[in-house]
Amino acid sequence: MTVQNTTPHTPVLNKPKSTFKLFNLVNGLVFFVFCLFIIIPLWKVLVDSFDLSTGYGMKLWPKRFGLAGYTSVFTNKSLYTPLINSVITTVAGTFMGLLLSTLGAYVLIQFDMPGRNFFANFLLFTMIFEGGMIPTYLVMKDMHLVNTLWAVILLPAINVYNLVLMRNFFEGIPQSLFESAELDGCTPMQTFYKIVLPLSKAALASIGLMFAVAYWNDYTNYKLYITKETMYNFQMKLRSIMMGSDLPAANGGAAENTVQNAAVIVAILPFMVLYPFLQKYFVKGVNIGAVKG
Repeated sequence: MTVQNTTPHTPVLNKPKSTFKLFNLVNGLVFFVFCLFIIIPLWKVLVDSFDLSTGYGMKLWPKRFGLAGYTSVFTNKSLYTPLINSVITTVAGTFMGLLLSTLGAYVLIQFDMPGRNFFANFLLFTMIFEGGMIPTYLVMKDMHLVNTLWAVILLPAINVYNLVLMRNFFEGIPQSLFESAELDGCTPMQTFYKIVLPLSKAALASIGLMFAVAYWNDYTNYKLYITKETMYNFQMKLRSIMMGSDLPAANGGAAENTVQNAAVIVAILPFMVLYPFLQKYFVKGVNIGAVKG
């Protein structure tokens, strides 16, 4: 006896293959052109940073290969001192920013804390309205932070946007873990560094990367609060070099153009190397922190 299959079949819609292939072709060409717009300038700067000749224009390879441009960056005092300042402020500022963001976010997820909603709304209010440049400068001056590295470390560390992202990420941690830690006798701070932080590697990596990029590329705060050239960061020095007002002495026969391009590569290289290793944490952390209510 033959049993007939009475299950209705869903009609399969045939996609127009020609249109699909044409879309892929156009999409690939557009992205290829965008990649060229990005890669060609970077390649020119990279080649010129190794070229000891004074020639300008587009070259595929250095005419006179040498490392004198990078040697000048790391041995010339007018260049390596701002580089060290950038490293110090980036490391210290990223640590301070993560400390304030994680502690502040952990406080805001304590639902039984009196005044929790008030403090949360107060912080959100500061994202819309702020005191302004001149009042902020006067406050920094009255606190004797002008012309100190603390001015460029503490001010960007208080970032409400990153704090809100971290709070949203913490709210995604199952409440049962907090209850289990409380039953085991953990104090709130023990729960914080034994439960919350180990589960927040993605958020820490993504927000830490945003803090680090902001500190490394900081120019405005140095322009406002730092007047001593010995305390400038690498971005301030790099702008002076590009404007031609403060060209450093080249070592080892390198041309001034070589030193300029080597300084640009040194400025962008750290995060070009670091970002691929943190990309998966960065995307995951930002997505989770953004979609939680």
